[in-house]
Amino acid sequence: MGKNLPIAPVDHPWATIVVLLIAAVVFGAIPLSLAWLWARLFSPPKPGIQKNATYECGLEAKGDAWIQLNVSYYLYAIVFLIFDVEAVFLLPFAAAFSGLSLAACLAMLVFLLLLVEGLIWACQKGVLTWA
Repeated sequence: MGKNLPIAPVDHPWATIVVLLIAAVVFGAIPLSLAWLWARLFSPPKPGIQKNATYECGLEAKGDAWIQLNVSYYLYAIVFLIFDVEAVFLLPFAAAFSGLSLAACLAMLVFLLLLVEGLIWACQKGVLTWA
């Protein structure tokens, strides 16, 4: 009568992770399966021209939806995102500049040099030209 046993003995170090992973999958699968079941039981299929038509914000769809865009637009957007993220990393560094050690300043210098190298590469490849 005097033994104090834990409620659920956990012997393996990954047991908690596995239990949380299973709970996350179940937490997402239950609403999805309930929505699928609801749609199968209460929503009758009504195929037709109107139901299968492309709908774009209440406007009549015109032309083909597959438009080929120039790859340089995507490259330009990726370069913009890289340097946008750079600004997010530089802001805390600039705010705490006076209290940082020499190692932190050297790490930020290496980060900036890598970004400058990327910018030089993008300019050499012609990514930033609109011609």
